[in-house]
Parts: sequence; C-alpha cells; structure tokens
Amino acid sequence: MCQLQKHKRINKKKKYHSQGCVKREAEKGTSGKKIPPSLLDMAKQNTDLKVQCFDKYSRNAVLGEVRVALRDLKASQSLVLCEELQKSTKDVVGEVLVSLKCLPISQRREVGLLKAKTAPPCSTANKNVHARIDVSCRRHKQKPQKSRPRAHAPLIVFNETFLFHMPEPSAWDCTVLVSTCEADSDPRHLIGQATLGNTRASDAADHWHLMRKSVQQPVAKRHPLLI
Repeated sequence: MCQLQKHKRINKKKKYHSQGCVKREAEKGTSGKKIPPSLLDMAKQNTDLKVQCFDKYSRNAVLGEVRVALRDLKASQSLVLCEELQKSTKDVVGEVLVSLKCLPISQRREVGLLKAKTAPPCSTANKNVHARIDVSCRRHKQKPQKSRPRAHAPLIVFNETFLFHMPEPSAWDCTVLVSTCEADSDPRHLIGQATLGNTRASDAADHWHLMRKSVQQPVAKRHPLLI
C-alpha cells in the first residue's frame, strides 16, 4: 500500500515525488488533455497520480500510478488517498499519419510525416508545435531530425520527409520514434509519441513489413499518439 499526498520524500541517493493531472474521458478512453476542473463536467474527469523516481541525471522512472474518478471525491474536504500503485499505462491523445519508404540502393529509409491529430491547446495563446524523429538501429541512435514549427491545432499538416542512413541488414531491426512537442514551451511539453518498428506492436510491425515489400514506394499508415 502506498499513501499519496501532495508532498516529496527525499533521501541521499534518490528522490521520489508524486505528480498528478486531470484528464477528460473520451468515448473510447481518455484524451490526455490537461484541463482545469469544471463543475459542469466533473463526472467525466479522472485524476492521475504518478509516483516517479529520478536521479541527478534527470532520468525519471515511473514507479506506478493511481487513477481516481473526480466524481468519487469530496472536494469540500481535505483528501488523503491510500491506494495500491498500479502499473503505469499510456493514454491515446491523438494519431499521426506516417509514411515509410525503403531505398535499398542508397541504403536509406525515408520517414514521411504527413498529418497529426491532437487535442486543442489548453490556453488561448497561439502556440507552435514541432515533431522530432528519432531512429535507433540495434541500440545505435542516429542524429534526430526536427520538423518546421506548425501552429497548434486539432489537425496539424506537416508534409515533410526525413532521410536516415540504414545499412543492411541492421535496417530491419530499427525503431522509429515520432514525438510531437510544443515548440515554444520551456521545459519542453510533450504532446504525444508514436513508435514504429519491426519489434513493436502488431500495427507498427505490419507497417514495417509493408515497407519491406514495397521497395521505393511510400507506404502510409496511421499510428496512435500516446503519452
């Protein structure tokens, strides 16, 4: 059992802290959008409390989480939760349309970032969004590439391609990570991530196999953005 309160526990080597945010339930899950509590839609919101362990190198490791529906809490009283930590899960916050193309002669792979669907920004201020493409082959990371900034909207059109050198046969053991972030925020605010590769889930692996069969032809597929 772990008691979660709004406090920090610190020892000499490691630090632990709890982090919470409010998430609105969508028809098929949670949207992951951080929003202020509202009495009108209180019944459709959950609070997500995460316990993380971090060190001086800023490597955060999530130990577990507790999710509680706000409709089950009495906001007029001081609240203390005593719940068992559950394995942390990721929420679908949107989707991204990505194309992959195999160029065997030049030993390159083309990653095309076409469109992304996300939740609208929390504030009314104009904010820009950029995407970052990370490619790793057999634990060897290549230099990441970034897209040009785009206005944060429910539908973001990128239409950009990125080339990565992937020699045979290590090219088939690669992982592509697509991250969407707010470009003007400090620290960087991550909107969502999508992972593609031969060793990932079935949908991501199917996309990778289709790229192998369609030599020099781009293959586009939608992937969920998770956070």
